[in-house]
Amino acid sequence: MTTDRDTAARTAADAAGIGVAPAAGHIGAEIHGVDLAAGLDAARVAAIRAAVLRWKVVFFRGQRLEHAGLVAFARHFGEPVVLPRRGTASPAGHPEIETTADRLELGGRFGMDHEEWLRRRRHTLLRGWHCDHGARVDPPAFTILRAETVPPYGGDTTWSNLAAAYAGLSAPMRAFADGLRAEHRLGVGYQPRPGDDAYVRHLLDHQTATVHPLVRVHPETGERVLFVNGYYVEQIAGLSRPESAAVLKLLLEQATRPEYTVRFRWEPGSVAFWDNRATIHLAPSDNVHLGHSRTMHRVMLAGDVPAGVDGSPSEAIVGSEPGRW
Repeated sequence: MTTDRDTAARTAADAAGIGVAPAAGHIGAEIHGVDLAAGLDAARVAAIRAAVLRWKVVFFRGQRLEHAGLVAFARHFGEPVVLPRRGTASPAGHPEIETTADRLELGGRFGMDHEEWLRRRRHTLLRGWHCDHGARVDPPAFTILRAETVPPYGGDTTWSNLAAAYAGLSAPMRAFADGLRAEHRLGVGYQPRPGDDAYVRHLLDHQTATVHPLVRVHPETGERVLFVNGYYVEQIAGLSRPESAAVLKLLLEQATRPEYTVRFRWEPGSVAFWDNRATIHLAPSDNVHLGHSRTMHRVMLAGDVPAGVDGSPSEAIVGSEPGRW
């Protein structure tokens, strides 16, 4: 079924002279005919934005972007976030970029190798699914990720379309979810080490938590989005613990059904650009044991405070305020 967003995205792509090839039924498209390092005119910026809003995540292959080019590309679509803390792998001269190899340092900082740290954070499949910085009161609007080095196999990333997942719920369940709010908290689900756990102490010292609507209204498309993920969501407000756990499990399983997902095989020079407001993604866990390097560079664009179906905005509990990172 063709929608207004399909028509808008196709018209913009035709006007800009670029190709948009859908990668899956509900989410994901590859964009062809664009050299991101050469700069973008207004027509191509509009076409790429329309494709992201329609397909939620778009992919570019064979790009030769340096750090400055990645930041310049990102600025066409919003204001890059500058993180107050980054690891040593991130480029010093480009504060907008976080290099994901930094994450390999984190376990060592807390007395664990990376594999153990990852296992304790993602002890079930659903726990690994997340949007970027979802515990903030204003999660990023978009994320752009550039691959520098990737393993010869393994290391794929998977995204899910939360607007399609919401639309796929039954009408009574949609009506039920529309009125609910949930607490999103940093470190939810982490399984502590026996005895003293330095990572738990770190989480307590740097806590971030927000009450978000369980269904947010997308500020650009007007779509209703099932705002759940496995990494941050702790408790649905107003429900008992058993009720909340059962409902969250149902909604997370809905959000990650295979038909709402797309999986991307990275190559050096690949770029993924996704709508962080309408997707969750699953970072790979099948490459740690392979011993191959996987270096990615990420830029996030500042987002707004989500609003629910009734217009009520998210409310910060601790650790964040709009526009301040």
